Parts: sequence; C-alpha cells; structure tokens
Amino acid sequence: MGLKTVCVEKNDTLGGTCLNVGCIPSKSLLNNSHLYQLVNSSEMQHRGIDIGSFKLNLPAMLKAKEKAVSSLTGGIAYLFKQNKVFNPNEVLVKKADGSEERIATERILIATGSEVTPFPGIDIDEQSIVSSTGALSLTKVPQHLIVIGAGVIGVELGSVWKRLGAEVSF
Repeated sequence: MGLKTVCVEKNDTLGGTCLNVGCIPSKSLLNNSHLYQLVNSSEMQHRGIDIGSFKLNLPAMLKAKEKAVSSLTGGIAYLFKQNKVFNPNEVLVKKADGSEERIATERILIATGSEVTPFPGIDIDEQSIVSSTGALSLTKVPQHLIVIGAGVIGVELGSVWKRLGAEVSF
C-alpha cells in the first residue's frame, strides 16, 4: 500500500500475547493433548486402530509448542525498544543502549497488549500459583489444577491439563 512501517517492541519477539503466550501456544497444546487423549482412550480401538504402549513425553510436547511459536515469530527484523509518543507525528524511541531516536510518522498505531490481572493477596509465583503464561510451561502434569476465571485461555489450558491427566476444577 506504499506505507513505510516501523515496529517498536519491548519484548524479545513480535506478536504480543496471542502469538507468544496465548492463542498460538494454547492451540498447539490443545491439539497435541487431544491426540494424546484419543490414544489414551478406547476411541482408537473402536475405530480399528490398535496402539501398543505409549506414554506422555511432556518435554517434547512443550518443545513442539515452542516450535509452533518460533516458526511464526522468526525471520523478522525489528526494533526491540520502549518508546513514547513525542508529538502527534513523532515517536521517541529508547534504544537498549540508553540512546534515543526520534521517528517521524504520519500515523501512529499503539498496541499495548495485555497483562495478567493480579488478585489482591494472591502472589503469582509461576510455581504453585500460575498465570496462563505459567500454565503453558508447566514441567509436569499437576495432580489438581483450579482455574480461576472463565476466559477462553483459562478454559483451554484447563482442558489441556485435564486431557493429560490432571484433575481440573473450574
């Protein structure tokens, strides 16, 4: 369309929540946990498919999730920085080395992404109390998982861990 575009990103990869710690990784785990559930149930035998012994390889499943994300975030050159709107046609960008650069523009699009909403009195330590980001990277299947909230990502991640063997309460 003839527009020159500059993307300023404070995180290590583009794509924000959806691509890095939301939609894409959760869909990868949803798909793979569904396949595990099919193999783990009698569904395959009812379809005439006999499967011998199998076991969950959670590290490999998590690696497949990371590969899905990295395949969509790799190969793009962009600026990892924090910035502020200096005036209606100029953005002031702070570089990693502390220096600043002004970028002139006709249009500015601000997409701030999302953050986990904290609950008063609850410390999210990403070990025993995890955010959706932490739930994407648990290193073992929890015995019991309680999902607080009814957002799409929470319901999907609860489904993932239930399929993999956790008792899940919503």
